Amino acid sequence: MAKRDYYKVLGVGKSATADEIKRAYRRMAMKYHPDKNPDDKDAEAKFKECAEAYEVLSDSDKRQRYDQFGHEGLRGMGMRDYSHMRWQDIGSIFEDILGGFGGFGDLFGMGGQRRSRRAGPTRGYDLETSVDLTLNDIAKGTEKTIEFTRQDICPECRGSGCAKGTSPGKCPSCGGSGQVVKSGGFFQMVSTCRQCRGSGQVITTPCKKCKGSGRMPKKRVVEIKIPPGVHEGQGIRVTSEGEPGRNGGPRGDLYCYVRVKQHEFLQRDGNNLIAVVPISFSQAALGTTIDVPSLDGTRGLKIPAGTQYGSVFRIKGQGLPDIRTKRTGDQLVQIIIETPAKLNAKQEELLREFAKIENKSVSPQSTRFFEKVKKYFGNNR
Repeated sequence: MAKRDYYKVLGVGKSATADEIKRAYRRMAMKYHPDKNPDDKDAEAKFKECAEAYEVLSDSDKRQRYDQFGHEGLRGMGMRDYSHMRWQDIGSIFEDILGGFGGFGDLFGMGGQRRSRRAGPTRGYDLETSVDLTLNDIAKGTEKTIEFTRQDICPECRGSGCAKGTSPGKCPSCGGSGQVVKSGGFFQMVSTCRQCRGSGQVITTPCKKCKGSGRMPKKRVVEIKIPPGVHEGQGIRVTSEGEPGRNGGPRGDLYCYVRVKQHEFLQRDGNNLIAVVPISFSQAALGTTIDVPSLDGTRGLKIPAGTQYGSVFRIKGQGLPDIRTKRTGDQLVQIIIETPAKLNAKQEELLREFAKIENKSVSPQSTRFFEKVKKYFGNNR
């Protein structure tokens, strides 16, 4: 499925400021938030789409690449794979924008009790990239080298975000509970603490290298194995090549999505390959043997006399393998008959002679057709 323009996803123009993009994302995310649209898969998909758009447009480097090259320009920049991510995780990524809570369900609490929400180990986020393949790659399978950038653990602070020799302190806003309570009549509103984002701790002396984030962008090169028979848009998962988890959690995965390069002569139809081959009128009428393109060169194909325009011939076992059954498809050769644009004197003379003979021996089918035409127009004058 083709990705939509990120500016249209958020409903902003290309000249929008960072604050305008942030406000637009908050508005659209709130509109499609799954807590407001329970059991609505379309709304959840749009919620994830908004998060992907905001990640790009809120990052000056990614936005510049996107403005210049479109979606193609984001390859290898370590984009998170929001389509495979839980919407709750997306809420936690942007909770400072969405109001300090991962979902609307934890807005209201009874009795004024603060519940500790100290974060345990959490799995890292998945990333996505793409790989370009030829039909030959798909036919035989291949290995590809993929380069991308991901947010990795800061080597200076080892992911803590704290300067060497220091440790996090208790959050002054929530007292270390990770949540704040505001009274509102009979109800009390409980939300995640914005200052510590629910951890109950704050970094008092941030690491100078990562500025307290605990993460640094790092280029990564991996070899991935492409199985035979993959399809356009199919994702190949490379385990544990995503972002590192929090508090000792496992890494996410890398999803590498397939893009198929256009072949000069062949088109894919499932596991079959289609070649459209032109021949002349005389070849179609008298029969011939022609060379047709295939994945491993050209193959001879016998064209019987009297072949009609659009006729399809099948070459068994010359297609692509099925990724599950491993059975190989066929190659289909469609014949089109070309009309010569220019004739020399001898060719024109022979064709005129042929036309005279043809007119003396009109096929019954053609006779019926022209008789119907004359009868129709004769009755409708």
